[in-house]
Amino acid sequence: MASYNKVILMGNLTRDPKLSYLPSNTPVVEISLAVNHKWKTQDGQQREDVCFIECNSFGRQAETINQYLRKGQPILIEGRLQLDQWEAQDGSKRSKHRVHIDRFTFVGGNQQQGGGGYNAPQGTPPQQQQPPQQQGGYAPPPQQQAPPPAAPPAAPPAEPPAAQAPPPSSYDDQAGGEDIPF
Repeated sequence: MASYNKVILMGNLTRDPKLSYLPSNTPVVEISLAVNHKWKTQDGQQREDVCFIECNSFGRQAETINQYLRKGQPILIEGRLQLDQWEAQDGSKRSKHRVHIDRFTFVGGNQQQGGGGYNAPQGTPPQQQQPPQQQGGYAPPPQQQAPPPAAPPAAPPAEPPAAQAPPPSSYDDQAGGEDIPF
């Protein structure tokens, strides 16, 4: 039987990322997203639902998310849904779905920098605002300035086509070279 498990979400962080390390020193970050859904009812009222989703990421991606994102900032994630199951202290079995982030994209722009694909934390020096490339994830495209528009090549001044004298005709000879208007 074939299976497919892919989740794509865009929302805002509900809290600052929480970075921790596994016993193997692998970084892991936990974030929570708020994803809104707006619609109009039949009587014309605006309604809105908010869905809160727990997400996690490992490795260099985890460190990048922790370094560049804060509560309230938007992020686009791609990942897979996984079910966590555990036994609570009272002995009851508990479970929760979460999204394991495979890739992410910074969304929005830094108002001071005029855009750039993500919001850098306040006080971050400009040379550190581009996150390093991480394996397995998206990174914002490098900012490139558009080259100045190329000037059109200078065309030589247009000259009228060379006037060619019509071949002499017997009529011209008789009229003495004058043009006779018709």
